[in-house]
Amino acid sequence: MTRTRRLVASAIALAGLLAATLAAAPAQAASSYVPINGAGSSWSSNAIDQWRRNVQQYGMRVNYASTGSSDGRNQFKAGTVDFASTEIPYGITDGGVLDTLPTRGFAYMPIVAGGTAFMYNLQVGGRRVTNLRLSGDVLTKIFTGVITMWNDPTIAQDNPGLALPPRKIVPVVRSDGSGSTAQFTTWMAHEHQGDWDAYCRKAGRSTPCGTTSQFPTVAGKGFVSQPNSQGVAGYVAQTANVGTITYVEYSYALKTGYPVAKILNAAGYYAEPTASNVAVALLSARINTDKSSAAYLTQDLTRVYTSTDPRVYPLSSYSYVVVPTDNADGFTDAKGRTLGAFAYYFLCEGQQQAPVLGYSPLPINLVQAGLDQVRRIPGVQAQSVDIKGCHNPTFSSDGTNTLAKNAPQPSPCDKLGATQCSTGTGGAKGTTTPVGGGSKGSGGKGSGAAGGGTGTGTGSGGTGGGIGGAGTGAAGSGGGTGGALGADGSGGGTGAGTGTGVVAANYGGGPVACEADTGVCQNVVAEPVQTGAHATPAGQSLAMALGVGLLLLLVAGPPLVARVRKGAGA
Repeated sequence: MTRTRRLVASAIALAGLLAATLAAAPAQAASSYVPINGAGSSWSSNAIDQWRRNVQQYGMRVNYASTGSSDGRNQFKAGTVDFASTEIPYGITDGGVLDTLPTRGFAYMPIVAGGTAFMYNLQVGGRRVTNLRLSGDVLTKIFTGVITMWNDPTIAQDNPGLALPPRKIVPVVRSDGSGSTAQFTTWMAHEHQGDWDAYCRKAGRSTPCGTTSQFPTVAGKGFVSQPNSQGVAGYVAQTANVGTITYVEYSYALKTGYPVAKILNAAGYYAEPTASNVAVALLSARINTDKSSAAYLTQDLTRVYTSTDPRVYPLSSYSYVVVPTDNADGFTDAKGRTLGAFAYYFLCEGQQQAPVLGYSPLPINLVQAGLDQVRRIPGVQAQSVDIKGCHNPTFSSDGTNTLAKNAPQPSPCDKLGATQCSTGTGGAKGTTTPVGGGSKGSGGKGSGAAGGGTGTGTGSGGTGGGIGGAGTGAAGSGGGTGGALGADGSGGGTGAGTGTGVVAANYGGGPVACEADTGVCQNVVAEPVQTGAHATPAGQSLAMALGVGLLLLLVAGPPLVARVRKGAGA
């Protein structure tokens, strides 16, 4: 009986070991990192928020406050956050004030690329316009208060297929210091300095005005100011705020289901800030490659503005995170381990989801430079990452920029002077806006991007071209529209539409990818990258523990049971 008890005790001990293994696996994964805090850019926050949710499975807790680039840089400088995100480097003169460098050690690390888009809310005859085009000169005059009405003749020159309404334009600008404002004003200062300086003088700014993160406002111009990207996008997206237009990262137009204006590039084509158009544009960016410079890896976009590739979106740029390079202001090696692992994730695996979220993934040179920068973070567990295994859609295994190489050429209807394409843009890509002149219109038809839908419709419009004040087609439930509208409102055409909505992108994980270039939607989950930069996910640890436990039971269980039975019968 004593021997039997010993065998039973062995079996119980084996079961206890298995239970302890199962219980410890996820706990070890979760306890291997300490929480870190960041703040800054709302331009890049949709990407950061997705990525920080993704890494929770590795036991990482990354807190991020979307407070604007200027606030993020100031908080990093003050030592109140562990990292910051910004589109603006330190050391520039912003609104006449020098933005001094932090006293703590720091480095810039590229995080994601994208386009500063111009999201708008415009209707004619109760129907949304989703295919607006704007030249740089017109865009600047809108945001400097020179052009104030949507039916201005200069806007009509950009949009020969539309009869735009006599409605007041309401520019919506950022009320806080932002990277979006800095990117937009840098472009205006370089490409349209006369209009920009004239506006700044009216606002009481000294000239040349140059880059500013705080958009100056002039009393009586009818501008609306809102904080952060969520604020300006949310204001424009309110149904009642017809006539508004704002500047915001392309991602926000996709999330809200609103269109963006196609902007005229130096090649004479109107372009949308799709992932591939941004990738093409940033081939012309000049990156600071002086490793001894405090501005190492920051960008000069002047050649992007003037690129003559017809696919270029001219307001394309990169966003950065500012990371510490010493243990000052409460930063510790433990925090560095978490921050370094998070950086490895977003530089490699996370880039796969950039197009889904409305961004353009980083090119190979910036990914490689970013991986080198990670090693400068105190406490980081340095990894040897095979960059070919990142599955980044921007580059192939041989380093070729495949996203730019395979970017589609613009349609003939995107050329300056041509009657514009009827298809919608941004989050309204699944819609159509009738264009043309003289003939009867037919209902719109299309498949929707994330948050959009499909719909069909038929109907006859009046005489004249484009959209007018009469005749409406009922929209399909997912965003398809039907029934062309007469330009002069005399036709009274009607149309019916039916449709079903496409499920919006799931920004909590496993998003739906609706490629802006093609409108094709598919489920996208980032492919795992074995870099060793992070702990094994809790789910994988549990699966491994189960496998080990089952193996133990299969190998050791039967002999133990047999011996117990034999001992019991002895």
